[in-house]
Amino acid sequence: MRSILLTSNEDIINGLRLAGVRSVKCNDRAELLKNFRTFTKTEDIGIIILTYSSFKEIKDEVLEFKLTGDLPLVVTIPDLDGDMEDDFILKYVRESVGVKAVGD
Repeated sequence: MRSILLTSNEDIINGLRLAGVRSVKCNDRAELLKNFRTFTKTEDIGIIILTYSSFKEIKDEVLEFKLTGDLPLVVTIPDLDGDMEDDFILKYVRESVGVKAVGD
């Protein structure tokens, strides 16, 4: 099983290439979504890595795929600025399970 990175960030592509991760540069939402759908159906891909900015562009499609429980595993990494939502994991779990906390 191989991993694939989908992002528009050239620096992250170069960094993960040094670790042996194959990458596809996606310049817009349509290209990102097309590649995401293609690689979710590719049998030898075990992990799809998305930068947070890429994830935000196709968030609904990614969450819908994650709920199927199928492979490949889809993971999100921070962009170079390190920004991600503070409660990203908690928010993801709430959306996945359909639970709303008091104050949401």
